[in-house]
Amino acid sequence: MKNLTKIIVLFLLISLTSCKETSIDKTIEVDSNIVVMEYSELKRVEPLNWWIGMKNSELQLLVNEEGISNAKPEITYAGVSIEKVNKADSPNYLFLDLNISESTNPGKFNIIFKFEDGSVKKQTYELKARNKSGKDFKGFDSSDAIYLITPDRFANGDTSNDVFENLNEKKLNRSHDYGRHGGDLRGMIDHLDYIEEMGFTAIWPTPVLTNDMPESSYHGYAITDFYEVDPRFGTIEEYIELSEKMRAKGLKLIMDQVANHCGSEHWWMKDLPFNDWVNQQESFENKEPLNNSNHRRTTNQDLYASKRDKKEMTEGWFVSAMPDLNQRNPFMAQYIIQNSIWWVETLNLGGIRQDTYPYPDKDFMSNWAGAIMNEYPNFSIVGEEWSLNPLLVGYWQQGKENKDGYVSNLTSTMDFPMQRNIVDALNETESWDNGLVKMYEGLANDFNYVTPKDILILPDNHDMDRIFTQLNKDVVNTKMALSYMLILPRITQIYYGTEVLIENSAKLHDHGLIRTDFPGGWKGDKVSGFTGEGLSSDQKEMQSYLKKILNYRKSSKAIHEGETIHFSPFMGTYFTFRILNDEVVVHIINKNDKPITIDLKRYAEIGLEGKTLKNIITGETMVWQDAIDLKQKGSLLFTTKL
Repeated sequence: MKNLTKIIVLFLLISLTSCKETSIDKTIEVDSNIVVMEYSELKRVEPLNWWIGMKNSELQLLVNEEGISNAKPEITYAGVSIEKVNKADSPNYLFLDLNISESTNPGKFNIIFKFEDGSVKKQTYELKARNKSGKDFKGFDSSDAIYLITPDRFANGDTSNDVFENLNEKKLNRSHDYGRHGGDLRGMIDHLDYIEEMGFTAIWPTPVLTNDMPESSYHGYAITDFYEVDPRFGTIEEYIELSEKMRAKGLKLIMDQVANHCGSEHWWMKDLPFNDWVNQQESFENKEPLNNSNHRRTTNQDLYASKRDKKEMTEGWFVSAMPDLNQRNPFMAQYIIQNSIWWVETLNLGGIRQDTYPYPDKDFMSNWAGAIMNEYPNFSIVGEEWSLNPLLVGYWQQGKENKDGYVSNLTSTMDFPMQRNIVDALNETESWDNGLVKMYEGLANDFNYVTPKDILILPDNHDMDRIFTQLNKDVVNTKMALSYMLILPRITQIYYGTEVLIENSAKLHDHGLIRTDFPGGWKGDKVSGFTGEGLSSDQKEMQSYLKKILNYRKSSKAIHEGETIHFSPFMGTYFTFRILNDEVVVHIINKNDKPITIDLKRYAEIGLEGKTLKNIITGETMVWQDAIDLKQKGSLLFTTKL
């Protein structure tokens, strides 16, 4: 009878292994009591792989499989050891603490999971060799001009990936501001020549990881899988191809990451590992009302902030569709840190942009940035602190001696205060305390920053009205704003389409319209920013104007690292100089509608008298003498490099 049972069991196993639906590879052993089976893969193990030769020899694996907490894991691979097995609150998770010694060789090995009933499952895991050491990863700096792209709205290079029936948002609708339009990674790859020729040195795409949300999935900030490229944008191979082809052109890839939240359709929201994996988890699981963040970011610095306000700031959900991750859970914290490092290595990144920087637990953010900068000491991270107060922006920059002793480890933050000063200065009528004086006094606040040249200035971004809209569709004012930003001691970021005057005046503050399709990115477009076909004279002029400044900026050491001297506004004009050795860059803003003559003896300390300067835009030369005639409103850019 026992032999007959064995025969029946063997027959059933052979039948199962021939079925494509099963994950059983083969039968290892059959006896009178148990059947031992080997499985090819578990449901999920993250990170998907790792590398030898990292500074930090520790690695924590998230293992997700039904009932996995009852299993005992084993690894027999030289140099790799399991230091600790951590059970979660859910029986379907284990967190394995591994140590990878310096002597470990790259290769694949099996992690064996033995269950109490005698069954066995396995996961094949790979340790890869690194292409370069951590110190060889170079981040962005003040020599860079970054092109910010919303991929769904830039160019559709592969129409075959427009719709996937297994994803929640199935329609493609270019006429809907908040629908998917079809732009993808291939679209960016196809237009790298255009981006390089414009004079940009880095690209920051908004997130392209899977956003399997029922609506507005195009923007990418509600991630539902932190290790997967959204198939509507392409594949991970195409993401790597984008990075490699950018590197070949001298362009850096900056990845937009989100440590604060995920999307409500994230795979783990259906089975959370711990009871405190996300903030307000009990309310979420009981389907009770959830509190959004109070958005009082000053609670991070406020000496008098109440505990309630601090808690509501960091533990409130950003919006109802974005669960707030609890970085105080050590396993969540390690998950986020390792995910960031995994993408740095996988894509050979040139930097990270971290979304909603002040919203997560700020001690975690210090540890997160510190872990990355420890592994990659020449790397760069820019954090989004959307504040008009330079004190708050400066608080987050590495090296700042904060009163509360906070150490951020963050190389760069965003200069929203100066952005607002520039817009106000150009829109306002000149007076003692309005107009250009706001630019002058705004720049004077640089004493607050540890290294001003590592702060990122921007005319606009994917969450703001377009700069052309902010400046009331005034082409001249837009040129003044852009040229000034591009000569400041700053990293500069320009949003795609600024060069062809994309605007959103029809619906102010409407994010969907702000993220308008780049003309020419879709087959059949009658207007193309890539070829110039159908562009208006103003659009062509702006594109040419920006291209000339960006390409000069590429090689200008004075702009990258030179001394900055500016003079208080005088008669509706504002003079700024960037100086390094024999290169002097002169920027003049003139808000006068009528011709005016300015006495240049005011600027004698710069030492330009009798020197020949070239107009960066027109190529014409002039000799710096006693006075300059400013014939029309606008900006002038000169250089001593002839």
